[in-house]
Formats: sequence, structure tokens, C-alpha cells
Amino acid sequence: MVANLTTPLIGIVSTTAIGRLGDAALLGGVAMASVIFDCLFWLFAFLRMSTVAFTAQSLGSGEVQELCAILVRGFIVAGIIGSGLIALQMPLAGILLEAMGGSEGVTRAAKTYFTIRIWSAPFALANYVVLGWLIGQARAKLALTTQVAINVINALATVLLVLVFKAGIAGAAIAAVLAEASGLLIGVVIARHLSDGGLALPWARLLDRAKLMRMLTVNRDIMIRTAALITVWLFFAAQGARTGDVTLAANAVLNNFLLVSAFFLDGLANAAEQLCGRAYGARDRVSFSGATRLVILWGMVFALAVAAVFALLGPVLIDVMTANEQVRHDARLYLIFVSVSPLLAVFAFGFDGVYIGATWARDMRNLMVASLVIFFGAWLALRPFGNAGLWGALLVHYAARGGLEALRYPAMLRASFRS
Repeated sequence: MVANLTTPLIGIVSTTAIGRLGDAALLGGVAMASVIFDCLFWLFAFLRMSTVAFTAQSLGSGEVQELCAILVRGFIVAGIIGSGLIALQMPLAGILLEAMGGSEGVTRAAKTYFTIRIWSAPFALANYVVLGWLIGQARAKLALTTQVAINVINALATVLLVLVFKAGIAGAAIAAVLAEASGLLIGVVIARHLSDGGLALPWARLLDRAKLMRMLTVNRDIMIRTAALITVWLFFAAQGARTGDVTLAANAVLNNFLLVSAFFLDGLANAAEQLCGRAYGARDRVSFSGATRLVILWGMVFALAVAAVFALLGPVLIDVMTANEQVRHDARLYLIFVSVSPLLAVFAFGFDGVYIGATWARDMRNLMVASLVIFFGAWLALRPFGNAGLWGALLVHYAARGGLEALRYPAMLRASFRS
């Protein structure tokens, strides 16, 4: 959970540093670009999710010799995708920034950030693979070490480049690139140590047809599922942008709260992926069911704690993150939605982890698409309430995700563990 909690800090540190400059357009720009990168990289989060599941299942079934192959396959895919994103950066920037609908000043600032930070893509995606590989082996302390290193480097570089050397929004983007590259270097060193220096594998093992086809099928379904989820977040950000720079900036500040909550609860999902994946690989129904119950129970405990922190400390945290009084005022108006969100999101994140660990990717994909439809229906119904209605639709989406997966879970359990 602590390792995951550090993941959104690159965007948060950038937002906070730029926010201290007091310019709503610059804050909106870095917030918009950070959301784009969160979503763009998140689209390929199957690199982490499938790596956790395959690694844990290999351990559960006793195929420990497959672990290095899983890591290297992930690196190859991450490198191909990351290079493609760099090559397509200009059309991507044009399409995504236009879709966000920000003002001229916000869009100009966001483009500056985008065209620099996109160079971190291969490193960031490879870091997903390292994180998934470590979590899949239940080496959470090493995962935490890697993530903390990335974010300490990012924080220090951001403070120096933005607040000391006055490099502005470009400085925040450069800091992110440096942090991701450094994180990958650390991750590779750790992986080589755990593998006794042996990451070089024969092509015959890496290109095993059955394992490749399974990996591609699971990754495809997780990617479609993630695309449906990203659609919700991009739509949410775009609607906020269309209501003006102040509302966009206020939503961006609160979005950082949501990201902290999401990655915090996603730590439990990671635990579910590892525990359920290992039990699934060992064909142990009792352990699988026990892991599911523990994840949901502890998820509720932590969700209550996070909700209480947001409710009590939210106004103070908002003041820390922005110096603009209008942004502070608007952010406080919608703080209640952020405070309630963990209580609804806990089931969505918990069951996501269970489904990923068991590689029930097709059903997770279908349920997420259904949740997307429910979200748009809720937004249409609540549209007269403006930004409050937009936040309300987001809460409905959380509830739909967790509810649909919970209803489908008993049937999936029976089908997967038939005697």
C-alpha cells in the first residue's frame, strides 16, 4: 500500500510546485498534462497487472524458472510501446489537448509539459513491469524502495528546477523524466540481484507460443477494461476544463486526493493480485476465498481511515497545494465528494485485484464497459447540477464497478475451482 501510495506523487509534486507560483493557468496546464499522463500510462497498466498475476501464478504452480522470462517479456513490450508513444508525440499532444478543451493559456502550458515528459514513457512503462514482478513475488519492501527512490528524486529535482532555478513547467517535466529513468536503473539492479545476474534468456523460452498468446489475450482484455476506466477520467477532466480555469484547477487539486485514495486502496488490490494469483496457480480454493475476504475487510477499514483524513485535513491540504483563493474556495465546495469516494471505491479496487490475480480478464473487461455506460447515464441525469453533478456521476461509477464485480464473483469462483 505504501509503495502504491508513492505512485501519484510525480503529478502531485509537479502540481504543488507550480501551484505555489499562484498562476491558475500554469496550475491548470500542469494539472491537465498530469491527468493526460496518468491516463496515457495507465492505459498500459496491464504491464503491471498481468506481470503480478503471471508471476504469482508461476510461484503457486511451482514454475519458478519462468519468472525471469515474464520480466524480460514485459521489458520488451514496454520498450516497444514507449518508443511508439515518443514517435507519435505530436499528433498525440494535439488530439489529447484539444479533447481536454482548456483555455489557450492552459493548453500552451500543458503542451510544454507534455512534449518533455513523453520522453519518460519507456522508463515509466518498464517501471510498471518491475513493480508488478516484485509484487508478484510478494517482495513489497523492494517495490517500496524502488517507488520511494523514484519519488524522492522527482521531488528534489522538481524543487530545484521549478522553485530554485525558475525553470517553470518545463522544469517539472524534466524532473519527471529524470526520476523515471533513475527508477528503472534501480529496478534492473534489483532484478539482476534476485536473478543472480541472469536476465539473459534464450529466445525459444521468451517466444514460447502458448505463454505469449495467453499474455497477449489477458493484456488485451485488461487494456480494454483500462480504456473504459480512462474514458471516465478524461471525460471528468474535460468537463471540468469547459467550466473555466478556476474549476479545472479546483478539480485538479481534488483529483490529487482521489489519486492518493485510489493508489492507497490499490495497494490492497495488489495484495489480492498476489495472494489470489498464487492460490489460483496452486488450485487452492480455500486460500483464494480467504484472501478475497481479507482484502475486502481490510479495505473497508482503510477506506474509513482515508475518508476521515480527507474530511478533517482536506481544507488544510487544499491550502498547501494552491495559493489561489478562488481555487481554494471552489475546491472546498466539492471536498465532500472526495471524502465519500473511498467508501464506494473499496469494493471496486478489491475485486479488481481478485479478478486480475485469477486472470478473469474477459469478465472484468465486460463489467467495466457496463460501468462506463452507467456513468454516462448518471452524468446525463445529474447534468443540471453542474460540477456537483459531475462529481456525483463519478461516485455512481465507483459503486457500479464494485457492485457488478461482487455480483459476478460467486459464479466465477465456482467455474474456476470445479472439482
